Amino acid sequence: MAVEASSNDLVQVVALLAAGVVAVPIFKRMGLGSILGYLAAGVVIGPFGLRVFSESEAILHVAELGVVMFLFIIGLEMQPSRLWGLRREIFGLGALQVGVCAVLLTAVGVAGGFPISQSFVAGAGFVLTSTAIVMQLLEERGEIAEPKGQRIVSVLLLEDLAIVPLLALIAFLAPGGADTSLAERFTEVGIGLAAIVGLVLAGRYLLNPFFRILADARAREVMTAAALLVVLGSALAMQLSGLSMAMGAFLAGVLLSESTFRHQLEADIEPFRGILLGLFFLAVGMSLDLHVVVANWRLIAIYVVAYMVMKALGIYIVARVLKTRHREALERAVFMAQGGEFAFVLYSAAAAVGIIDNQANAMLTAIVIISMVLTPLAIIALRYLTPRDAQSLDGVEIAAGLTGSVLIIGFGRFGQIASQPLLLRGIDVSIIDNDVEMIQAAADFGFKVYYGDGTRLDILHAAGAGRARAVLVCVDKPDVAVRIAQLIKAEFPLLTVLARAYDRGTALQLIRAGVDFQLRETFESALVFGGSALESLGVDPEDVAEVIEDVRRRDTARFETQLAEGVRAGQRFLRGNIGTPIPTPLTQPRRTGQALNEETADVLHKSEPAD
Repeated sequence: MAVEASSNDLVQVVALLAAGVVAVPIFKRMGLGSILGYLAAGVVIGPFGLRVFSESEAILHVAELGVVMFLFIIGLEMQPSRLWGLRREIFGLGALQVGVCAVLLTAVGVAGGFPISQSFVAGAGFVLTSTAIVMQLLEERGEIAEPKGQRIVSVLLLEDLAIVPLLALIAFLAPGGADTSLAERFTEVGIGLAAIVGLVLAGRYLLNPFFRILADARAREVMTAAALLVVLGSALAMQLSGLSMAMGAFLAGVLLSESTFRHQLEADIEPFRGILLGLFFLAVGMSLDLHVVVANWRLIAIYVVAYMVMKALGIYIVARVLKTRHREALERAVFMAQGGEFAFVLYSAAAAVGIIDNQANAMLTAIVIISMVLTPLAIIALRYLTPRDAQSLDGVEIAAGLTGSVLIIGFGRFGQIASQPLLLRGIDVSIIDNDVEMIQAAADFGFKVYYGDGTRLDILHAAGAGRARAVLVCVDKPDVAVRIAQLIKAEFPLLTVLARAYDRGTALQLIRAGVDFQLRETFESALVFGGSALESLGVDPEDVAEVIEDVRRRDTARFETQLAEGVRAGQRFLRGNIGTPIPTPLTQPRRTGQALNEETADVLHKSEPAD
């Protein structure tokens, strides 16, 4: 019997892993994101799908540790000074958004004919956004560290704190809850505050010495165990005091953000975080009771739409009142329009004290889960349905009638450095770029940069490409650089064109486009870096110079071979389709000696990666 039970458990573990491994790549390939893949996989293998699992609650409780660890890692990125700098967003923007959305969502329930206490509980639960979904989406888009991402994080932190007074209100709204003494309520609040203070003091005075002692022991597995102990211990302390586990983990991360062990902790926690967070989304998908959805689909559909629309409206109104740009306000509204995992806690507490019954709890849970499923789809729809904000050209001059001897297209970090030798020699330089913010920033440092898109022929004429002696293509996007080079060489065939290449493949395309000179953007600096590394190891500078030159020769030979192979392939294609060979561009004058590659051995010639 024990063997059979063990075998069944192993089947479930394999099913969980297989569901994630199969579903996530498929959904990401379809452009729907990993979260939707996990949620769909959970529905398929859950109690209302293939029934690999009969109860999702146990898995959900374990999987919530993924959210806990995710918040810990986010906390490691938030130094206390940075968090203090967000205090206005947390207690201003966050509190206002939670308050306005709670009123609007409560009004939805009252308009549907439900008592005000039930309407408030349902709406308040939906106010609490899914930290796991929003954080994951921000991480996938690389926006957590951006200002708009930080504002969303601030609201999420306030919502995590709001779970405490909301649970207290649940106790007050319960039948007979008004009889609860004020002393008991103040005691609960005091316990929560004491837990926060205790965790802050422990993090400030105990954690660093603790990890220092463990580091001296030089036992890697003990450091990993200690990292898990800190995360789970802080989460448990907050849970026992009535706060959320995620809040405890986040505070622990913030307190360790300036520790010398920060990067070690992040490396130890990351594998557990990724697996458990995926497990959390799987468990949420399993929790969707399809029987309840089918039996009450009209009511659930109405309230999913009503709650998401009203919450998004409240978020948008608050954002605009606080002078947020339209697009950012719209994105925040769509990102945060769903209910979250803390709603499950609030609804369960309300059902336990008799405010709502089990049927209402199941329906509200289904509404929240469906809103979570719809969020990635809503974000995709937003991306396709709304055009990007047009850039304001206030204070920016459009390229017209420029007469510089040299035209620089693109004034990022590469173009700025490339322009300095020309300017120091007194050469008349015209500069165009299509990034308004960069143009305005360059003006603060005395650079005159004009607005213009180098992929447009009319802009090139207006920027003086026909009168210039040379054009420097310094844009950072490979395809754009190649397109500009092709356009210039087609319209101004005698003009000297020098181009920045992103990697070896781009360099080959630029030469085929006819540029007179190209340089891979990181190669020369990497070559100098490698030479300095040799000198630091005691190699004679003359020997270093010889080694570096040898790298250049090898790279140039490989580059010429690849270019010739590309030409021969093109000739073979044309002979097979047209019957006439084309002239080789190898006879054209060009300089490729500077086109270097990071590899230092011929053995890598067969499978050469991008730089």
